[in-house]
Amino acid sequence: MRVLGIDPGLSLTGYGCVADGPGSGRGPDIVEAGCFRLNQRACVSERLVELESDLAALVERVGPDLVCVESVFAHSRFPRTSITMAHARGVILLVIARAGCTLIELPPAEVKKSVTGNGRASKAQVQEAIAAHLGLDEAPEPADVADALAAALCGWHRSRSGALV
Repeated sequence: MRVLGIDPGLSLTGYGCVADGPGSGRGPDIVEAGCFRLNQRACVSERLVELESDLAALVERVGPDLVCVESVFAHSRFPRTSITMAHARGVILLVIARAGCTLIELPPAEVKKSVTGNGRASKAQVQEAIAAHLGLDEAPEPADVADALAAALCGWHRSRSGALV
């Protein structure tokens, strides 16, 4: 089972793909993780085209069975963040649908709780938890990569429990 997690953004979009580790009872291993650094000087439409191209190539390269994307997080003090995130999510959802991948959208609190035990965990806590879960020597940088890996792990655990819906 290969699970791709994506942390949407118009500056940085984090991604992390995990797959079943060898042997029984072992957790997943990282297949690939990183982030797309979109040209911040470009207009939004150009960044969306860049994101679409980068993500389509990633999906083709890693061949996920399942893709996990965080649902829109809206905060009344930062409405522009939600709007910006929605643009990126729209492109991400389009690429996933075109590729014929199974998609689940995960609330950010569920993702955080699945890896840290706390639905309100800080970015640093998520990074440290991901390093511990995946046996990494250092926490993933930037935090967008850890967030994407957290989404992938949450989806991987859901797939194991049969709770994909």
